[in-house]
Amino acid sequence: MDVLERIDKIVKENRTVLFMKGTPQFPMCGYSSRVAAALESCETEFAFVNVLQDPEIFENLPRYADWPTFPQLYVGGELVGGCDITLELYERGELKGLVSGDAAQAS
Repeated sequence: MDVLERIDKIVKENRTVLFMKGTPQFPMCGYSSRVAAALESCETEFAFVNVLQDPEIFENLPRYADWPTFPQLYVGGELVGGCDITLELYERGELKGLVSGDAAQAS
């Protein structure tokens, strides 16, 4: 399985997945830290991939959805975005509904 297929499998097998530098408990960059904290405050389970531990994913994830930076948040198989977009959704109170699948909260 090539790396883009591995990424696609991870995205499709997890309702919410965060590709980040480090882990939610030990983030290795401020942007990843802020997105993980926003997700944790939504009290919804999410998967994560530490891109620093997988050089193939680190190098190729930007090609997967044509998004050049980390972290990258995917919900329901779709790219939500990076830190700025995720935090904007959080501040507007829309992130919790999005990650929980509650359309009423997300709009």
